[in-house]
Amino acid sequence: MIVHRLTVDGRDYFLPDPVTELRGQILEAIKAGGGYVTIPPLRGGPGLDILFSPGMPVSWSQIDVGGDSTEAGAADAGDHAVAMEDDSFSGL
Repeated sequence: MIVHRLTVDGRDYFLPDPVTELRGQILEAIKAGGGYVTIPPLRGGPGLDILFSPGMPVSWSQIDVGGDSTEAGAADAGDHAVAMEDDSFSGL
């Protein structure tokens, strides 16, 4: 299972898949000079409104938290989570 980690100003928020629409909303809020975006919870609940603005440090990561233990080498590697950084917002 892939979980997305959104880091905003040093705080981590874990999100369910898909995040394409949310990423677009965040980008639009930043391009507009700032705006609130509702971050959905990983499991149930109302979510959290965050005010995004230009210059705010934002980064995305994908973490594989489930993994299939039958994959070659998974047992030997301890089946630890692997993060892939995405700097889509680094140019803002």
